[in-house]
Amino acid sequence: MINRIVLVGRMVADPELRYTPSGVAVAKLRIAVDRPFTSQQGEKQTDFIDVVAWRQSAQFAADYLRKGRLVGIDGRLQIRSYTTQDGQRRKVAEVVADSVRALERAREEDRAAGP
Repeated sequence: MINRIVLVGRMVADPELRYTPSGVAVAKLRIAVDRPFTSQQGEKQTDFIDVVAWRQSAQFAADYLRKGRLVGIDGRLQIRSYTTQDGQRRKVAEVVADSVRALERAREEDRAAGP
């Protein structure tokens, strides 16, 4: 069986970096990926995809990626369930990144804000 996702899109917001209690880095990203076709009205359609990166990929994303940057993600689709505080069951689909790559040079304002 194969569960492989390859995405190229733009960062919707700056990554959110956190650490687990044991000190492992985890970053949440959201990227906008344009569909390769337009609607019947001629409008471009875009999917907004949630991505979770761990360890070195998470640290790289936090250090070098900013809103608007073109990024490549290689990973797998994960669907998880959880129960809200009011007892409702919810499902979330997200991409767990194995590799996160910046696909363009940092802009001048990104360099000033970077490490």
